[in-house]
Amino acid sequence: METKCWNVDNSVNKDKVYPQIVDAAKILQLGQVVAFPTETVYGLGANAFSDEAVQLIFQAKGRPSDNPLIVHIANNNQLAELVEEIPEGAKKLMEAFWPGPLTIILKSKKQVSKFVTAGLSTVGVRMPDHPVALALIEASGLPIAAPSANTSGKPSPTSAKHVFEDLNGRIAGIVDGGSTGVGLESTVIDCSQEVFTILRPGSITPEMIKKVVSNIEVDPATVKETEAPKSPGMKYKHYAPDAQMHLVNGSMEFIHKLIHNAKSEGKKVGILTTEENINQYKADVVLACGKREDLTTVAASLYDCIRQFNEENVDIIFCESFPYEGIGIAIMNRLWKACGHSIITE
Repeated sequence: METKCWNVDNSVNKDKVYPQIVDAAKILQLGQVVAFPTETVYGLGANAFSDEAVQLIFQAKGRPSDNPLIVHIANNNQLAELVEEIPEGAKKLMEAFWPGPLTIILKSKKQVSKFVTAGLSTVGVRMPDHPVALALIEASGLPIAAPSANTSGKPSPTSAKHVFEDLNGRIAGIVDGGSTGVGLESTVIDCSQEVFTILRPGSITPEMIKKVVSNIEVDPATVKETEAPKSPGMKYKHYAPDAQMHLVNGSMEFIHKLIHNAKSEGKKVGILTTEENINQYKADVVLACGKREDLTTVAASLYDCIRQFNEENVDIIFCESFPYEGIGIAIMNRLWKACGHSIITE
């Protein structure tokens, strides 16, 4: 399959007509799969109502079919097609954070493909805060089911280049709208029950949500192998580099010892740190992932750094830990999964 690429300026107006977006929208209408930018990561989109189209997502990614997909919309009319009811608390969250990186799980009208919901009675919906995404969804006239546009288990793509590396020849097209902003997938909150539950942390933090609604709790965001996850990112290993990665809870001196021991075993060592500590390590590959004093910069460059380790062919990666607060919760969640839950504590 030839993968077509369209370059689109990320300042497009969703109410205007752009030939590239019209072309990509027609491919979606024909039941094919197209990658596109959002403010979080690039999504791999297909018609949410079509079983055949959605199955192409799973085939391209190699994604387990019991992992539900998030449906992306551009207006409230599309929302009405998807869900049975919207609790008052969910309406408040939409008013506060849409368009934006918040996915809200609600009871489904069961019109979407069963492969979108993984057979569950609920569906996750969000309105992305990216002009290219909104313009594409509007032009297609469809709600678009879209997980991250990467091979399943690998780091999510924050640029069209990442998508091309993973999926060239496996999907119909890529809309290149430049680099994404947030860099981490959306926060997911289940609003289908009386008590709202945060299933996946993101840049919309629990503190931000609690200012809007009070009846929430934070789920540990894991499920048993025999259970069906309500949200992406709950069950399987995600975001992982090719090399084994370890999250380190300990001092810089402790990390120096880990580097020394790994090198003495003949391993090529990678370190994931921040700009503040970039010159403190004597490893083979040392990458600065944003600034520790501004964790939004860490979130924005996290997946790109993980992909760089693959290009450097390191054997082992040690990663500094981050404060478990605000967006740091989401960063640590992604690192924990990227490491396959491997944490080394001093």
